[in-house]
Amino acid sequence: AKGDGTIKWNTLEHNGVVFPPEYEPLPKSVKMLYDGTPVTMKPDAEEIAYAFGSMLNSTHNVENPTFRKNFFTDFKEMLDKTGHAKDKDGNTIKIKQLEKCDFQPIFDHVDAERSAKKALPAAEKKKLKAEKDEKETAFMYCMWDGRKQKVGNFRVEPPGLFRGRGEHPKTGKFKKRVTPEQITINIGKEAMVPKPPDGHKWKEVKHDKEGTWLAMWQENINNAYKYVMLAANSDVKGQSDYKKFEKARELKKHIDTIRQNYHQELRSDVMATRQRATAVYLIDQFALRAGNEKGEDEADTVGCCSLKFEHVTLRPPETVIFDFLGKDSIRFYDEVKVDAQVFKNLKLFKRAPKTEGDEIFDRLTTSGLNRHLSNYMQGLTAKVFRTYNASWTMANLLKDMKAEGTIPDKVLAYNAANRKVAILCNHKRTVAATHGAQMEKMEGRIDALRYQQYRLKQQMLDLEPPAKIKKKRGEAYFSLPEGLDAEWMLKHQEALVEDTRHKIRKKFEKENEKLVAEGQKAMKPKELEERMEVADELEAKFKRENKKGGKIEAEGKGPTVEKLEAAIEKLDGRIANLKIQSEDRESNKEVALGTSKINYIDPRLTVVFSKKFDVPIERFFSRTLREKFDWAIKSVEKDWEF
Repeated sequence: AKGDGTIKWNTLEHNGVVFPPEYEPLPKSVKMLYDGTPVTMKPDAEEIAYAFGSMLNSTHNVENPTFRKNFFTDFKEMLDKTGHAKDKDGNTIKIKQLEKCDFQPIFDHVDAERSAKKALPAAEKKKLKAEKDEKETAFMYCMWDGRKQKVGNFRVEPPGLFRGRGEHPKTGKFKKRVTPEQITINIGKEAMVPKPPDGHKWKEVKHDKEGTWLAMWQENINNAYKYVMLAANSDVKGQSDYKKFEKARELKKHIDTIRQNYHQELRSDVMATRQRATAVYLIDQFALRAGNEKGEDEADTVGCCSLKFEHVTLRPPETVIFDFLGKDSIRFYDEVKVDAQVFKNLKLFKRAPKTEGDEIFDRLTTSGLNRHLSNYMQGLTAKVFRTYNASWTMANLLKDMKAEGTIPDKVLAYNAANRKVAILCNHKRTVAATHGAQMEKMEGRIDALRYQQYRLKQQMLDLEPPAKIKKKRGEAYFSLPEGLDAEWMLKHQEALVEDTRHKIRKKFEKENEKLVAEGQKAMKPKELEERMEVADELEAKFKRENKKGGKIEAEGKGPTVEKLEAAIEKLDGRIANLKIQSEDRESNKEVALGTSKINYIDPRLTVVFSKKFDVPIERFFSRTLREKFDWAIKSVEKDWEF
């Protein structure tokens, strides 16, 4: 692609890219079965089978008909190219049906390897990581105009099955191994060109000072170009983010004129002008993406300029229903009320002989629209409206916000505002398969804290005459919390004992690993047995209590009712925080907050919220994001305005 005409660097040095390891064939004892017969394949075909077999636990993919069809097409193509599968006697086995393929032996082998890796001692894991880091250190940084800058994605993607997002038509196709012959290197003229792997050469070496990329190649699935760029927290990337949000702020000066003009042009006698005005109205008011022309084999995703007849339904007098696959094949569905003239225009643009498959804006292209917008402001394109509207919406929500209460309460208020922006931008996601389990786990944590409170209340009865204290607080105060019963309590006690044992064992193993690593003798099993007495005592205590009908003796040094009340109150705070987190997680299960927060909302607005309501910035930005948005954190105070 052409640069923007500005020089990005004068000198650039780097060490190229890291390639994934070559495919290692499966052991002879591990075979895919075809119709019950173990078969042998050439490594190139086996690699594709291995990719599918290793994913058997990802039912979302391997049970998807499109994924299966695309995988099997590529798999058969490779078998035809490299020679068909053979049985143990060398007879040719023609693989014709995916249903007859059994990948379970491959999955079992991969799963055993994963488990073995997971079970490695911490010291061994640390050693392997140190070795990997040492090999990659030279690729992690580059010298950009004499300054050391961190490189982002310097690893070439390994081969595997393409998953895609949403309902991508190419999901399941095999991503081929990228070779040095496909890679173009961008580097300074005076710099030493990185050496490709032995026996290979680079596709090309460029010295493009307008480019901020270090290497690029074209992948085989969508023929998209992949770029190695600087890391998000590098100075150069920070400048790029700053310019992006400043451009959105600059739009603020021109937005009234643009809106006034497109409202006038909605009634233009020139059809192309009327279409353009309607498109700008939709992009501005409903944060639609502009949309680009797509090839037949690309995901059938659309934006405003590429809307087709069937994507828009009109319901008089003023409701428009949008229903199409947006970016990343995520469904965009929205029912909106529009200006009366916009409704008339859309009705006109859908008029016969137009029918399904025909474009609504047949006299408009994205490039033509962007050329028109650049007349208002240098560098203005349709996508700037999304950044502007997201940041403007967030800025107005912050102005009216009165975030009160605890820090989790304030975070909840911020997330609610962020959610409104994410919904505006259609940042949806499918509910994670683990969502239900996560919610149950959180509910379990809340129940565990409520049980702790119950135990503390029971200890009060051990310190004061039960009749007197029950009269003062009421019988219900000392009952098992709602939703918990004797059966739940017994199971929870067993879990507490088991958890204590697990923690003791883990700590013992960790200390032993450290001793061995330092050249000292490991502790004997007897030491672990002695430590386990704590868990045994806990188990015995629960049994005693249950025999006595649930009577719990007061614990700790010098227990008093006042101390127990303080502990109960502390637990109230923890329960409230968990309930807030649970509510937040449930509200966000179908909305992706991260995309809007990182890419569309000016990060300075998040910093303003942090300073205005005294919430640590760490609650909103991870360490990586704090580095990425360092310029924003250091540049504004709580009175800054977008």
